[in-house]
Amino acid sequence: MSDRILGGIGLLVAAFYIWQSTLVELSFITDPVGPKTFPIMIGIVLALASLAMIFSPDANPHWPQAAKLLEIGISAAVMVAYVYLLPAAGFVIATALAAAFLSWRLGAEPLRGVIAGVAISVGIYVVFHLILGLSLAKGPLGF
Repeated sequence: MSDRILGGIGLLVAAFYIWQSTLVELSFITDPVGPKTFPIMIGIVLALASLAMIFSPDANPHWPQAAKLLEIGISAAVMVAYVYLLPAAGFVIATALAAAFLSWRLGAEPLRGVIAGVAISVGIYVVFHLILGLSLAKGPLGF
C-alpha cells in the first residue's frame, strides 16, 4: 500500500513538474532543443517510475529504521542547501560539496568522497559547459 501512495505522490509531482516546465519562457537566443525539453524528459521518467510503483508494488516493503530516515532527511536537506548555494558559490564548488557529502553517505571513505565529489563536479562541468556549451552558475572563481 505504501508503494502505491508514494507512486501516486510521485505521479502528482511529475505532472506538476512537467506543467511547470512548459511555463519556462523562451528567449530569442536558444539552443536547438530548447530549455523545456530536458525538464520534461525528467518529468516523464518520474511519471513512468511512479506508474511502475503503482502497478507493481512491493508485496512486503521494508521500512528503514529511524536513524536511516534521519540520514535520508539530512541528505534531502543537503540537496535543498545545494539549490541555495548554487548561485553564490557557482556550479563547480556547490556540486563538488554536495556530491562529496552524498558520496560519503553512500559509503565512500571521507577522502574518497571528496575525490568523487570533485571528479563528479568537474566531469559534469566539462560535459555540460565546455562540450555542450550550456550555461552553468558561475561562482566567485569565474567558473
